[in-house]
Amino acid sequence: MSVQLDVPVLAGSLVRLEPLTMEHAVDLAAAVEEDRETYGFTLVPRGSQTRGYAAALLARPGLTPFAQVRVRGGKAVGCTGFLDPRPWPDRPALRAVEIGSTWLAASAQGSGINAEAKLLLLGYAFETLGVARVDLNTDARNHRCRRALTRLGISFEGVLRNWSMSWAPGEEGTVRDSAMFAVVASEWPAVRRALMTRLASAGMAAGVSGPPAS
Repeated sequence: MSVQLDVPVLAGSLVRLEPLTMEHAVDLAAAVEEDRETYGFTLVPRGSQTRGYAAALLARPGLTPFAQVRVRGGKAVGCTGFLDPRPWPDRPALRAVEIGSTWLAASAQGSGINAEAKLLLLGYAFETLGVARVDLNTDARNHRCRRALTRLGISFEGVLRNWSMSWAPGEEGTVRDSAMFAVVASEWPAVRRALMTRLASAGMAAGVSGPPAS
């Protein structure tokens, strides 16, 4: 049986992670069509598909999806979520969870939103859910995503062959090698400091005053 998470809005200075609803579909339709060059290995709908995409995310067992809402302007500019929550075998508390189903509009990439979203999600996972581990993975060929995760201080653990479905165009119905990343509880303080340092400059560049919420 899939564990269902009940997560509130997670608010930062640059991004607000709102539990996904069908009302976000209009904003997402505009966001996905800004520039699709960076979506070569990521499952991202076309603008005309965002209502069906949102409905599918909401119906997927074990997924807690969020709209990434840019604080400046209040528009949804992407999605992310908690996936595959795994409880301890002898108690209901969680031992691990994954962060995934993540994408951002082109205008939101490199803005600090991705870093702050990771800060909010990791903080909630370790400090509220009390997990021992948070997983992240991407297509092994997605070097852009791999570099981004590495810059955030998230540890690369290796490549698992034929691990998950490929979302690359023309590879429908095939499997991919996945580059596996993770943060464990003992690493979280250092990762949090690295994210906060990265966000300090991003926040000033965006004209945001004060530190991001965690």
